[in-house]
Amino acid sequence: MEYRNLKVELLNGVALITISRPAALNALNSEFFTEFNDLLNELGKDTSIRVMVITGEGKAFVAGADIAEMANMNYDQACCFARTGQKTFLRLEKMEIPVIAAVNGFALGGGCELALACDFRIASSLAKFGQPEVNLGLIPGYAGTQRLSRLAGMGNALFLILSGETITADDALRMGLVQKVVPAETLMEEVMKLATKMASNGSHAVRMAKEIIRKGRETTLHDGSNLESEAFSKLFDYPSTKEGMKAFLEKRKPNW
Repeated sequence: MEYRNLKVELLNGVALITISRPAALNALNSEFFTEFNDLLNELGKDTSIRVMVITGEGKAFVAGADIAEMANMNYDQACCFARTGQKTFLRLEKMEIPVIAAVNGFALGGGCELALACDFRIASSLAKFGQPEVNLGLIPGYAGTQRLSRLAGMGNALFLILSGETITADDALRMGLVQKVVPAETLMEEVMKLATKMASNGSHAVRMAKEIIRKGRETTLHDGSNLESEAFSKLFDYPSTKEGMKAFLEKRKPNW
């Protein structure tokens, strides 16, 4: 399928998605959400894809939602726009496969919220993060108020959202917003190396681990541990698990 706002490459089990509106710093508009939902539908049907990577074209990851589209919205239109973004990012978060944000530049407003909906974030040393909506008389609308506090803590979420300040990649790393900062010129090389490594692991195990970690966040340690033991046991029904252990004992790479 052809997209106006997205570029898609499939590389060794990795789907590399590039948001491509560079003239608008990849700002998120209604057309983007339509296309991105269509893409998620397509990727969900392709069992050969084991990892997704999302990045931006040009000097921005995503510099925010499209203010030009938002400026004249009324209550109902704004509510629809926010809920569309929330539902889309929730779909992304619930993808069975790992989703990596390769943050190449500005990740502001809706762009920061998109990055937060990914499983983890690898940032270029030139990346910038922020939720500057209060500077426009707004607040985050794509669940940024919720994910940010869960990932970085209440104090950091309040600081970023109430101040509207933009922070560096190193500051984001210290807050726990990103997992790694790498030189700008090696960002995609580092991310694709990691994605390829994940794609080479047991796919059932990777998907199960993601599901249980996310489910466990919403429950008690006791109930989460029960979820883990159940999932751990289910994996023994998969031939790939037997093959993985056999390969280890035979000192060879598994033939998934």
